[in-house]
Amino acid sequence: MIDIRPLATLGAANHGWLDARHHFSFAGYHDPGRMGWGRLRVWNDDRIAANSGFPPHGHRDMEIITYVREGAISHEDSMGNRGRTPAGDVQVMSAGTGVRHAEYNLEPVETKIFQIWIEPRRTGIAPAWGSRPFPRAERAGRFVALASGLSDDGALPIEADARVLGATLAAGETLTHALPPGGRAYLVGATGRFRVNGLEARARDGVAIRDLDRLGIDALEDSELLLVETL
Repeated sequence: MIDIRPLATLGAANHGWLDARHHFSFAGYHDPGRMGWGRLRVWNDDRIAANSGFPPHGHRDMEIITYVREGAISHEDSMGNRGRTPAGDVQVMSAGTGVRHAEYNLEPVETKIFQIWIEPRRTGIAPAWGSRPFPRAERAGRFVALASGLSDDGALPIEADARVLGATLAAGETLTHALPPGGRAYLVGATGRFRVNGLEARARDGVAIRDLDRLGIDALEDSELLLVETL
């Protein structure tokens, strides 16, 4: 089963400094048919104005992955971590027993991110944070694990039975990807236009996938893709 969820059908909230789209119910957006997808609970598509951001706030018992599409995000938290994650790179935070953090766009231009929340495999773990670069060229023509709780080499670790993968495809390129048995997957393009098993999707549309063992992706334009698999 593949369900294409066009950008125009997603939840929306514009706070001036933040223009957000919600793939699943979040904050003031509630859709009982879109409460999550397997262990995937949140996928927010955020555009953050220059020199603004999220002030300190708390989380617990959630794996939070931030993928920076454009610009950069600057992080600080109650564990003493500080870091700047630029476009194409990824940061992860295991909220665990509780952590407070702030996320700012300190850049002179708008920053665009995907923020993804995945339910942990167990609660009450020690909180943690990490960030690392993932050059887009190294993802050309293939999916690369960016964050994973499934022992994928080179991925940022998360405490969840899930993985986050990224790929870049040139227009006309085709990618075949095997899915884990019994799980669910959710695919979003940061850029481009592509077909998934023959169904067309555009950048920022959601593609919900279930009960399939393989994906065939055809890039109709240069495309940057993010895929979450949950077991």
